[in-house]
Amino acid sequence: MEKQEIRTFGRRHGKKLSARKQFLLDNILPAFLPKNIKNTGNLILEIGFGNGEHVRDLAIRHPDSIIIGAEPFMNGVAALLSAITSESDNQILQEYKNIRIWPDDVRKLLHDSELKFSEIWVLHPDPWPKARHEKRRLLNSDFLKLLGTFLDTNGQIIIGTDHWEYFDWIVNEVKKTSLYASFPPLSVIHTRYAEKNMAETDTPKYLVLTNQ
Repeated sequence: MEKQEIRTFGRRHGKKLSARKQFLLDNILPAFLPKNIKNTGNLILEIGFGNGEHVRDLAIRHPDSIIIGAEPFMNGVAALLSAITSESDNQILQEYKNIRIWPDDVRKLLHDSELKFSEIWVLHPDPWPKARHEKRRLLNSDFLKLLGTFLDTNGQIIIGTDHWEYFDWIVNEVKKTSLYASFPPLSVIHTRYAEKNMAETDTPKYLVLTNQ
C-alpha cells in the first residue's frame, strides 16, 4: 500500500464564499490549471500562496515567465481568482495571463512531474508550533531534498517566515540535505500573513537554497 502523505496544512475551506467567488471556482478555475506546461527555463512556483498577493507580484515582475501558485485553501484560491479577473465579465486581466493555479497539495503537482523551476517560493508556511504537530511542518529535510530536484540550473528556493523558531528549525533541516543556504538581506515581502505577523516578531527572516 502506498504511504499516505502527512497533511501539512490546515483547513481546505473557510467562511462561505460570495456568489462571484463561488462562480469563479466552479467555472473559471479549470482554465487556470497547470496543464501541458513545458520546461522552457521560465517557470516559477509559489507554494502556499495565501490570498495570492505575491503570486500577482511575481506575474507582473516576470511577464515572460509562467507563475504556478499552489494553495489547498479554497478561499485563498477564490481570492486570487477574484483579484486577477475583471468584475464585469470575469475575464483574466492582461497582466495576469501568465498565472496558473494548483488548488491542492503541491506534492500532488510534483508527483511524477519533470518540471524545472528557476524559483520556488515558500512564504509564511504554517509553523505548527506545538511539539506534537512538528511532524506536520512542510519544510522538513525530505521535502527540501525533493524541491531541490525540481530546480533548474542556478535555480533558487526562497523561504520566508516570521516564526523565528521555525526558521532555525528549517536551517537545521537544510543541514541534512546537500542544498547550500545563504541569508541575503531581502526586503520584507508583503503578504496577508506577513501583515498579520502571528508570531509578533520584528520582521520576517529569509533564506535562499541552491543546489551545490
